[in-house]
This record gives sequence, C-alpha cells and structure tokens, in this order.
Amino acid sequence: MKSAPCDVRPVHQRGTDVRNIVLVGHTGAGKTTLAECLLATADGGEAAHGHSANTRHTDHEDTESRQRTLNLTALSTIHRGLRINLLDTPGLADFIGDLRAGLRAADAALFVVSALDGVDGFTRLLWDECAAAATPRAIAITKLDRPQADFASTLSICQEVFGAGVLPLYLPVGRSRSAEPMPGEQRYRLVDLLAPAEDGPAGQNSDAGQNSGPGAIAAARDALIEGIIAESEDESLLDRYLAGETLSAKQLLDDLETAVARGRFHPVVATVGNGADGLGVTELLDLFAGAFPSPFEHPLPATSRPDGSPCPLPSGDPDGPLAAEVIKTTTDPYVGRISLIRVFSGTLRPDTPVHVAGHGRADRGHPDHDEDAKIGTISRPLGRSTQEAVEMCRAGDICTASKIITAEAGDTLSSPDGPILFEAWTMPEPQLPVAIRARTKSAEDKLSTALARLTAEDPSVTVEHSGETGQLVLWCMGEAHSDVIIERLASRYGVDVDRVPVQVPMRETLRGPARGTGRHVKQSGGHGQYAICHIEVEPLPPGLGREFRDEVVGGAVPRQFIPSVEKGVWRQLDLGVSAGFPLVDIRVRLVDGKAHSVDSSDVAFQAAGALALKNAAQSAGMVLLEPVLAVCVLTPDAHVGPVTSDLAARRGRVVGIEPVGGTGPGDPGGRNRTVIRAEVPETEMLRYAVDIRSLTQGTGTFSRGHLRYEPVPEHLAATYLTARTAE
Repeated sequence: MKSAPCDVRPVHQRGTDVRNIVLVGHTGAGKTTLAECLLATADGGEAAHGHSANTRHTDHEDTESRQRTLNLTALSTIHRGLRINLLDTPGLADFIGDLRAGLRAADAALFVVSALDGVDGFTRLLWDECAAAATPRAIAITKLDRPQADFASTLSICQEVFGAGVLPLYLPVGRSRSAEPMPGEQRYRLVDLLAPAEDGPAGQNSDAGQNSGPGAIAAARDALIEGIIAESEDESLLDRYLAGETLSAKQLLDDLETAVARGRFHPVVATVGNGADGLGVTELLDLFAGAFPSPFEHPLPATSRPDGSPCPLPSGDPDGPLAAEVIKTTTDPYVGRISLIRVFSGTLRPDTPVHVAGHGRADRGHPDHDEDAKIGTISRPLGRSTQEAVEMCRAGDICTASKIITAEAGDTLSSPDGPILFEAWTMPEPQLPVAIRARTKSAEDKLSTALARLTAEDPSVTVEHSGETGQLVLWCMGEAHSDVIIERLASRYGVDVDRVPVQVPMRETLRGPARGTGRHVKQSGGHGQYAICHIEVEPLPPGLGREFRDEVVGGAVPRQFIPSVEKGVWRQLDLGVSAGFPLVDIRVRLVDGKAHSVDSSDVAFQAAGALALKNAAQSAGMVLLEPVLAVCVLTPDAHVGPVTSDLAARRGRVVGIEPVGGTGPGDPGGRNRTVIRAEVPETEMLRYAVDIRSLTQGTGTFSRGHLRYEPVPEHLAATYLTARTAE
C-alpha cells in the first residue's frame, strides 16, 4: 500500500496550472522508464492511453536515438489540477547541448540516480550547472527492486556528491519475509516522513537493514524537518520545534516549497518497479505539484531588441505580447520541420504571424537573422508516439509547432509589431573533429543540404570546409554524437558517408638562406616563352609571415614583369615545395634576371618565379612545422596528476596550474578544481575530447585555440612526409 499523498495547496493559489520539469541523469539510470511510469500513473493512466480525433504519430526515431536526444513527454491529463511537462534528456556528455536546452525550457530538474550505479562524473557536472543557475532540484532513486540495490548507501552517495540539502521525503521500508504481500502489493512500502508518526513500532512488519526500525525512521524524520526549518522564513519555527511543539504537515509543506524553489533543499524519493503500479511514482507527481515552482516563479532570460537596444522583460501575462523560444527543432518525415517551443509570455496560436530572431552563433554556421514567419499547427505530445493538436499554448507551457521553416534552436519568437531577442544559452564548444567523405556522387550532391538541416537542428555540431586540406570536417561533442550525426545523414536524408583520417594543416619553412634560379625558356613555332630570374631566400623569425622584395638593378627584369615574378612566388609559397604544405616565415628577394624583347610574358615570369623558389628551397633544406594549441583543462583536483602526465605524453608543455572553485554556488559540494594550461601539438589533440573524459571520469572539460607553429621533431617529420607523399 502506498503512503497517503501529501496535502498540497490549490493550484489557483500558485498562479498557473503547469509544471515544466527536466529529467537529468546518466544513461541507464532509468529516466525514460520513469517518465513512462509517470505518464501511465497521472490520473489513473488516462494520459498513456487517451487519444483524440486530432492526433498524429511521430515515432520515427528508434529507442536508441530517442535516448540520445531531447524528448518531450507531456502528461496531457491533469494530476491534482496540474499539467506536467516532462523533458527527458540524454544521459551522455556528448549531448549536453540538448540537456542545456532542456534546462532552459524547464523550471525545475529531477535528477534520476540508479541505486545500482550511483552518481557518475557527468551527472555531478550537471548538478553544478543547475546549482549555478539556482535551478530547483529533487532526486529520484530508481531500480531499488534490483538485487544488491541499497537505498541507504545510494542516498549517502548523493549527499556526499551533491552536498547539503539532500534529504529523503519518503523512506522505503521492506516488508517482512514472513508476511507475503497480497496480489498487487509491493514488497516495499514508503514511509511519509512528513506524515504523523505511525502507531506502534515503526518497523514491526519490516526487515532489518531495509531502512526500517523505529530509530532509523525517527532519525530520518527529524533530519528532514530540521532541514526544512533551516530554510524557513519563520525564524521562530526552530525554537518551537526544539521546545517539543508538533509542527503541522501543512506548515512544513509550505516551507518545503520555499526551500525547494530557492534551490537549497533537494528532496529525495525512492521508486520501485515499473508501470502505473510502481512505488514512488505517485509520490513524485505529488512532489511536482506541491513543491516545484510554477513557470511564473522562474526568472526570464535576459531580453533586448534584435538591434541590441534595451527593452523591458516580458510580463509573463498570457494576454500580453508574445515572447517564446525555440528549444529544439527536428524533422518529421511526414510533417517536416517541427519546433519544440517554450512560451514565456503571451499566447501562441496556430496560423498566426511571428517574428523569428536568432543572434550570436554566426561562428557556428548560424548567421544572425530577423524575419517574419507563420506558425503552422500547434500540438501537445501525449506520449512517445502521439501528438494532439491544440488551439493555443499559453504563457508557461510547452508545445510543438510545425512549418516554422527558418527557426533554429535558440531563436526567439515574438510579435512582429514588437520583436524581441532572448539572450542565448551557452552552447558547448564541439572539440572532436570527424572528417567525412560522401560514398557516392549522388550522396555528394545531397550532402551540403543534409548538413545544413542537421546543423539547424543541432547547434552543438559545426561543419568546417577546410580550404587547406580540402576535407569536410564535422566538429562534434564526442564519438556518440558523431555516430548519431552520421546515422541521421543515412537514415533521414539518404546520404551515406565514410569517415577518413583528419588531416592537420602543416606548414613548412627554410632551414637557412639560399639562392635559386628559375629558368623558363621554351621555343616553338611562333612566339616562345622566355624568363629567367634569380632570387635569394632567408628564413624569418616565427610569426613574421612572408615578404617579397624587388632588388633588381639595371632593368635586368623589366618593371612590368616584377609583379609577375611576385605572383609566381606567392603561388608557390601557398602550394609548398616538398610535401605540399604552405611556406611561412620567409623573405624572398628578387635580385637579377633576364628577359627577351619578344618571347617574355607575364606567364613566363610567373613560371620562372615559382621555379626559382623551388630551386632555392631545395638548396636551403626544409623544416616541417606543426600547429600548436593553447589548451586549458578544467578538472577536479584528484585528476590533476593523470591529466598533466597525459599532456606530457602528448608532447605538451604545461605552462600553468591554477586552483579554482571551492564552495561557491557553482561548486556546492566543495569540490575544488584546477585549471591546467598547456601548449600541445594539434596532431596530438584529435581525440582529446574522448580521452579527457576517460582520464577524469567524465568530470574534466577543456578548451583550445591556435597558438603558433613549431618545428616537428625529426623522427616524426619523416613519418608525416611519407604519409603525405603516399596521399
């Protein structure tokens, strides 16, 4: 038998009938299963089975793909007077872009933690992100019906990792083995720690070691009440409690809501089993209704006009001007472009004009834009595969809309008469390069269009067309992310591609000064070609670039052909002379030459200039240069040693180690972190986005930027040149 649901205040006193909640946790923690249980349980499971005349099916993604993207599951029937929108997010670090989108759309977060696996490093990072934004959070501990699962130890891990304020709202208690459960009954029950103490010994029908026993329940109840009182605005509450006064459940629930809304108290609920009869599912729904804040209690994003001028924040009034944001876009094979939208103010209606504005992501291939569009149909998902058409979406709610062709994730939708722009949320920087090549000519013809659509759906991927290497490179968040992109190219757009090794753009320079002669003399019937030039070359200090100087005296090379020689030299500098890499940090001086009054021409002196450079480079000898990156790694202190050792193994130089973090709002558990600054060759960093997670158990992040070019060690240069020659 489940514990009685907590008494919650009527919805009309809260200001809205919607709760927007994002589910957060690592892959395998049970987020999707829990979302389906909540869907089946809400008001007797009608949400899971109800269909209207205006529904459509959208289950075009397989299960694995759904687990690696952002999904909206709306509990379309009302639970205790509320509509609850659940945003089920992916659990891999590769898809943190989708998770941040979910955090933007939601007003509270439910962290789902498996009693078998505990808390991984990525979940810890997500908790810190929520803490920095003061997002209200609660915790659901799942899979307690599995062998070796233990609530007490999992709770202890959560308290250690997540910090203060993590306390159970219900305590799971195992029934006695001598008292077999009746058909339909669970082997466990939940003790409501805010309900009045039960008559008789609390553990008289319980197994020892299952959080039972009068002492364990009483201690958990006292800890919960004291935790709530600590966040109460009533300063006399603690004195009354210590004096032995019994506090009413209603008063404690009121203070619980305040504590959770402030982001400083995090109730824990245990869940057991699957489906509508799962233990703890109704208790979670009651927690959403009684403790999580309404959309109007959540701060709105910073707002400006599209031209950058200031404007007042939207009022949040459903009857006010429209202010909404595109959280994610997807492509449905039957409907076309579908946008997931959070409405912050006003009301979104079908077939109405809106202004679409998106700024700040031009460096990722998403240029700024301000344009008017028209909303298509508006729908509310009933579950994984069915959507119901609705007449409107009011402020505070989430919906999907079709046919907004130009909309991308992060775009603002507003009234054409008074357009606004929300400040974009921080998108992660993709750090894993993946070079691809179309498998067939037909695939090559469709590739650019397919990539344009994919990047519109997923701002965390960047497409680079390298002018130096000629490669098409996808910058992704990790291997799983790249797998999804390539799989979608094939399944959704019919574009098959192959992965190819990523080529790092090298450079060359001279070992020393030298002289060179370029002789381009050809004679055939009619006009011939005649040009001879002599040059002197010398290396320049790193970073000074390239120079060309005209030092011809006596008119040996006619003035009109000097630019021709320079053009030929510059072209050969770009093409390289040994391995096909551009030459840098070099000075070229044209000192002498010869011309013919009839056969000399612009083309002839261009060819002579190029030949002279090749001849001089062969005499001077070449040095292969590789790009060096300035790398900044942020990692917990415990991983500083392995990270620095790994950087050294990559031929990197650590140039600075700086402690950061502590017990600030972004580091609630007091986990000190360290920034490691290093200079590392780019060839050694191609897979660092994957390796850093392994080194730091998913808790390390890094950024990088081009620093300079440096000579490649001789033994490696020979390997690179051999590979380049083979290509």
